[in-house]
Amino acid sequence: MTHHTEHSAAACRSSRHTRVQHLITADESSLAELQVVLATLPICSTGRVFVEIPDASWEAHVTVPSRMVLTWLDRSRRSGAPGTSRGCAPGEALARAVNGWADEMLCTEDDQTRIHLLGGYLGTADIVDHLTGMGIAPTSIHAPAEYGLTTSR
Repeated sequence: MTHHTEHSAAACRSSRHTRVQHLITADESSLAELQVVLATLPICSTGRVFVEIPDASWEAHVTVPSRMVLTWLDRSRRSGAPGTSRGCAPGEALARAVNGWADEMLCTEDDQTRIHLLGGYLGTADIVDHLTGMGIAPTSIHAPAEYGLTTSR
């Protein structure tokens, strides 16, 4: 179901304008796809963008709507599973951050959050498992089709 809403600067300033929250994830392999998704969002979009990267040298200029928060997750500065001396595996920091955020910020009853999961399979799979375990419908989650994690629309 597609809802068409005008997104001019004047419409976004209106107090009655509906703003849908977005949750967007990416990693170093999906920075180009991230830019495409962000470019399609209205300027009044709200929500969170989490990007997992191997180290700080991967941080790039990413333009997000002013009401969205961008969080870089540097694997080189994070530990792996608690109780181990391992480093943070690909997808691990992303899954931990997103799952923690979802537990605090998502309501499963009539939630309208638009979820776009980009990046590696392992982190994406963990996030999809967590979200669906919370009661988020798999059809509400957009993930790479080749992963086979969600039902296509």
